[in-house]
Amino acid sequence: MSSFVSVREPSSGWSIFFGILLMVAGFASIALPFVAGIAASIFFGWLILFAGVAHLVYAWFERGAGAVIWQILIGLVYIAAAISMLLLPVTAVVALTLVLGWYIAIEGIFELVLFSRLRRAPGAGWLLFDGVVSLLLAGLIFFRWPSSSFWALGTLVGISLLFSGIARLTMPMARRRVVVAAA
Repeated sequence: MSSFVSVREPSSGWSIFFGILLMVAGFASIALPFVAGIAASIFFGWLILFAGVAHLVYAWFERGAGAVIWQILIGLVYIAAAISMLLLPVTAVVALTLVLGWYIAIEGIFELVLFSRLRRAPGAGWLLFDGVVSLLLAGLIFFRWPSSSFWALGTLVGISLLFSGIARLTMPMARRRVVVAAA
């Protein structure tokens, strides 16, 4: 007697719907990058606010005065940063763009180091390409900062949303091809 485990796959219709929705949001973010950057900074502000409240709640359950004080201080710093981001979203976009530039630059350096270690491996050229493109993008952000804040954050969020949408849209189509080919 064989056992059969049924794994429920997500509905193809919903996946296609969300894929299209993500792609529309991606195109909108690319078309209006500063507005998307403001929305992203407000979103991050709320996330940081919730994290600050979580630290304050966690402080209640800590043992020892030192641990409680540190959790409260960390929570207050998070909350202060969140309030700043929520009240001054344009300033938050400028700051987040600078952080994003550093992140991309460091990632580019790491990709180049990894390429130097794996340069003889098949496909290692993509590491070189990724590292160079990352450093060029970081340079573009740094050399044009703070004016790059008007396009960088929103454009990159838009590109991410666009590719997420494409992935959600193509997955059910690929499943359909596999089902048709198997039949």
